[in-house]
Amino acid sequence: MATTPFTSVADVRTRLADVGYLASDAVATTVYLASELGKPLLVEGPAGVGKTDLSRAVAEASGAELVRLQCYEGVDEARALYEWNHAKQLLRITAGREETWDEARSDIFSEEFLLPRPLLTAIRRDGPTVLLVDETDKADVEIEGLLLEVLGDFQVTVPELGTIRATTRPFVVLTSNATRELSEALRRRCLYLHVDFPDPELEQRIVGLKVPELDASLADSVVRVVNALRAMPLRKAPSVSETIDWARTLLALGADVLDDEVMRDSLGVILKHADDAAKARQGLDLDSVLTP
Repeated sequence: MATTPFTSVADVRTRLADVGYLASDAVATTVYLASELGKPLLVEGPAGVGKTDLSRAVAEASGAELVRLQCYEGVDEARALYEWNHAKQLLRITAGREETWDEARSDIFSEEFLLPRPLLTAIRRDGPTVLLVDETDKADVEIEGLLLEVLGDFQVTVPELGTIRATTRPFVVLTSNATRELSEALRRRCLYLHVDFPDPELEQRIVGLKVPELDASLADSVVRVVNALRAMPLRKAPSVSETIDWARTLLALGADVLDDEVMRDSLGVILKHADDAAKARQGLDLDSVLTP
């Protein structure tokens, strides 16, 4: 059962725009299909293109609660699924020393002592929920096995409590920066969406939405320069979020035009490596880039 009541691709596009996310046709279509089919959505692409923000927007647009599992190297089942409150259990055992082990055991392995983590939290929620498994590629392979089990049936077995099944399936989004290849088994269970840097027209609309006070011609200059930088062999190309930050920076500086001096003084907002900044200063012809 779908938990995001989108009625059409156009409805997805409109409602995401209402919460500040301008979706391309591919994004809107894939979100709608994931909603209709009840399938997890795997979103890959460079860092900073709006993969995580898409989950926030879907949750906000559909009135759902966003539950996030942030993946990192070493994240384990206890951090992803659930664990027991061992300190509280120990206090309970100490307080009831005269009880038999069977009596104590039935108490300490009860709901009161359970610490649900994001996966179990999302499964147990009755209301609409968006489950974001963020940067899945940073987790160890073992976590993929756990995700396959959980996302297959949307249920979790806690040996001491039994099987907990989702009454309302969450809308699941897994993001990946493709730093590690995800398993084919996980990919098969998902709809796939690749989000790349937006085309200049869409990016200018995004800047206009996020920084409406910025003059349109200056916003156009920002987008032109950012796209020129992305075409250069940089260690890290500027992300969409950095484009927005740069637009806000120029607004804060009171810049009327984007010239060499303004660019030199604010380049650190969009380029975060010294060698990238040096390449930009030496290889970017600002006049040529800004000439229509």
